[in-house]
Amino acid sequence: MPHHLYALLSRMKVIRRWSLMLNATPENVAEHTLMTALLAHALALIARDVYGRAVSPDACAARALFHDCAEILTGDLPTPVKYWSPALREAYREVEEHNLERLLSLAPDELRSGLEACLRPAGEEVERYVAAADKLSAHIKCLEELRQGNAEFRLAAAQTLQKLKNMRMDEADYFIEHFLPAFSLTLDELG
Repeated sequence: MPHHLYALLSRMKVIRRWSLMLNATPENVAEHTLMTALLAHALALIARDVYGRAVSPDACAARALFHDCAEILTGDLPTPVKYWSPALREAYREVEEHNLERLLSLAPDELRSGLEACLRPAGEEVERYVAAADKLSAHIKCLEELRQGNAEFRLAAAQTLQKLKNMRMDEADYFIEHFLPAFSLTLDELG
């Protein structure tokens, strides 16, 4: 019997992000997911190797790969809409939960428990790194848009940076200091 889960997951590339804003370079959920996974791994690596914290970069990256997969069935609901009211946020959480159940139902029985560990929120520590990586990915998208002269992302850039700082995460601060400036450089400057 064919199973449809991975074919459906491959459709992350058709779900557009930032739909309420003018984009110089459109971004899809697959691109965002890859960046978020890379950043979650980086933040956890910094935690482990710079600050001596017991955290798994691999667990953080794996969870990040699946953090937005429910959007395959709903699309990317813009943040101002998603957080407009507590009632709307709760309704959206219920839709996400339903979508995760639906995705799990598309996998073979013998793979469900392993997939459930990635699809569902993990422990508080892993979720914190994924949340920071998600915000960092959004901030980097804003920087990329600004670098292309798109002032539409000016306020979003300031807001995402402030949200990162409000997390009070040494790892995020380390990344911002040591890696973030390079995202404003050209390819020639990076080489």
